[in-house]
Amino acid sequence: MSGPGVPAATGLTGIIIAAHGRHYLADVDGRKLQCVTRGKKTNIAVGDVVNLKMTSDDQAVIESITERKTLLYRSDQYKSKLLAANLSRLFIVVATEPGFADDLISRSLVAAEAAGIEAHLILNKTDVADLLPKARERLLAYTSLGYPLHEVSARANPEHAVATLMPLLEGESSIFIGQSGMGKSSLINLLVPDADIAVREISAALDTGKHTTTFTRLYSLGEHASIIDSPGFQEFGLYHLSEGMLERAFVEFGPYLGGCKFYNCRHLIEPQCAILTAVAEGKIAKFRHTLYGQLLHESAQTLY
Repeated sequence: MSGPGVPAATGLTGIIIAAHGRHYLADVDGRKLQCVTRGKKTNIAVGDVVNLKMTSDDQAVIESITERKTLLYRSDQYKSKLLAANLSRLFIVVATEPGFADDLISRSLVAAEAAGIEAHLILNKTDVADLLPKARERLLAYTSLGYPLHEVSARANPEHAVATLMPLLEGESSIFIGQSGMGKSSLINLLVPDADIAVREISAALDTGKHTTTFTRLYSLGEHASIIDSPGFQEFGLYHLSEGMLERAFVEFGPYLGGCKFYNCRHLIEPQCAILTAVAEGKIAKFRHTLYGQLLHESAQTLY
């Protein structure tokens, strides 16, 4: 199988930099090609390295996908939505205002753990001083688990934001996710100065009109580094994760796994469960265990 930058036997190798419906844009050594899949396949993600066959001067068919290092996606009981492939870091952007959802943060962290992607938190709008202590206190639930937190203010101190985040992006394939209103786009625009121009070009190439926020896109940050911007979303379904994947994706469960009386313990109501004991003793946050139970229920509902 061809690797990144290695010509495929059928033609060219490129990286998918944008996706909208079944229309894709690939970058082949700086050249942008509009791509489609064969048939009705939609199993391509931004960040995928693909083998292409030219069909005209600026169009190609995706023949195959090279082996992925990682794949991040959401799912409900009916379908899944690919977010990005070949990621090494995920940044969850939250802010002092408007309020952020713990459910989305926890689900994003679980998705990252399950996919083998390093997760970080970014707290934006730190200039809103009166709301900063409360935001920090809420984020303690995650920093205490070992997830790094980076505090910035894209609007009030853009230079500091760039100086803080840019070193974390070097040599990495990163994605920024977060709810609408957290300032994710402002941060992307700081880190990728020509992002607006790139979005207009991508929008024109994919014929998306003015709906520029509805597609995921990848920006190159020089050699061996890229940043993917995803549309803001409020829900992060994880119906595709199995019981085994879920218990391992909650990092705080780690020390207690294998300590239950029953080898097939689900950590919900079973007697002599090491996880439930840890919850009762305050060693595992109750809201995290509640989410685990919710995700376990969701994974049992899957229909696809």
